[in-house]
Amino acid sequence: MTTPADRAARGRAARKRAPRSAHACWLPSVDRPDPVAVLERQGRDRLPELLPVRYGRMAASPFAFLRGAAAVMAADLAAQPHTGLTVQLSGDAHLLNFGLYASPERSLLFDLNDFDETFPGPFEWDVKRLAASVAVAARENGHSDPQARACVLAAVAAYRNAMRRLAGLGNSPSGTNGSTPTACRPWPAPRAAGTGPRTTSPGPGAAPACTRSAGSPRRPADSAAS
Repeated sequence: MTTPADRAARGRAARKRAPRSAHACWLPSVDRPDPVAVLERQGRDRLPELLPVRYGRMAASPFAFLRGAAAVMAADLAAQPHTGLTVQLSGDAHLLNFGLYASPERSLLFDLNDFDETFPGPFEWDVKRLAASVAVAARENGHSDPQARACVLAAVAAYRNAMRRLAGLGNSPSGTNGSTPTACRPWPAPRAAGTGPRTTSPGPGAAPACTRSAGSPRRPADSAAS
């Protein structure tokens, strides 16, 4: 069994293969597959009579397209530098594939809830898809680019902090690495009218809240085929 120190050393070695600066931008490769062709190939395994419905839903908004185009993003990421640290990916870790569900112990959990596209791959592919979905959803809801960037940084910081905590745990006999799901905490009771805004500050390491901008914000389309 590996120790936390072993895992830390493996992570440092992976940075030499793919330094963090290598993930800072994306440029299409010279032999990038045509996105429409990727979707057409994927459509060969789907019910043909439902393809027009799927494509119509994807055309509704940028977020709807991102949601339905996991294969396109996977093809793009495959041509980019990666650490070689392979995990069982969600394969489609966008915002709307996270949600609430009940555990066998009747606890309410918040986690990934869609695994239709799961496959082995570099861990950063899931992180990048989540970050991209946060950016696109923020723009679609009327946020400025600086606000969208703040939301993305909050999301990846929360991921980093959680992984740092998990990496320090030992190996349990059950193979769960000593971790167990955390039940959702009750939402604080609403304040009485006229008592002013909440003053409770977030705990250490908490992500900053991403507030809506003025105007008429829109929710990312729920109707895109995933």
